[in-house]
Amino acid sequence: MKHTITTLALLCLASPALSAETFSADVWADNWFEMRINGTKVAEDSVPITTERSFNAESFEFVADRPFVIGLVAKDFKENDTGLEYIGTPRQQMGDGGVILQIKDGSGEPVAVSNAEWRCLVVHSAPLDKSCEREPNPVAGQGACAFQVRNEPAGWDQADFDASDWPKASVYTEREVSPKDGYDRINWVDEAKLIWGPNLEQSNTVLCRLVVE
Repeated sequence: MKHTITTLALLCLASPALSAETFSADVWADNWFEMRINGTKVAEDSVPITTERSFNAESFEFVADRPFVIGLVAKDFKENDTGLEYIGTPRQQMGDGGVILQIKDGSGEPVAVSNAEWRCLVVHSAPLDKSCEREPNPVAGQGACAFQVRNEPAGWDQADFDASDWPKASVYTEREVSPKDGYDRINWVDEAKLIWGPNLEQSNTVLCRLVVE
């Protein structure tokens, strides 16, 4: 499914209004994302994560003063805390994630792209044992279907948050992620890479952040 949204978010920051810039952003996610700038949501995937094969690209604008913090919440679809999808059908399996983005200034020059410089924290991992996807009756938290979940750290998408102990984003190839449905609609700059947590299948929800100077 292909969808494009236009979101113009004016952020009331301490810097003079005349220093604010308008930025354009492109994001493709498997399956869903929300983007925040200095803690304020500026865009959300227009296709609900519960939509089967909800792959699409979003293009939008936002206004901000530099420096600013990009906070990205990215989720792969899961039916429950087992981390599986299509439970009870012949297609029962672990899903796999992936996200790519680029942000350009008013002149069209890239100011931020997804790459290994981002810091990404996994807040939902499941199943912890991949053999869970072969269970005839998988139950979250039992046997091979154990999971790990943590709350979003307070203020993680704000400028004063210290994310130096967060792991750097893992970078993946197109072959590993197999992006589709909207990915090819965007002319990605060469520097923009597909990123996710350390495991495409078991990392179900990731928080990623980057400071744009």
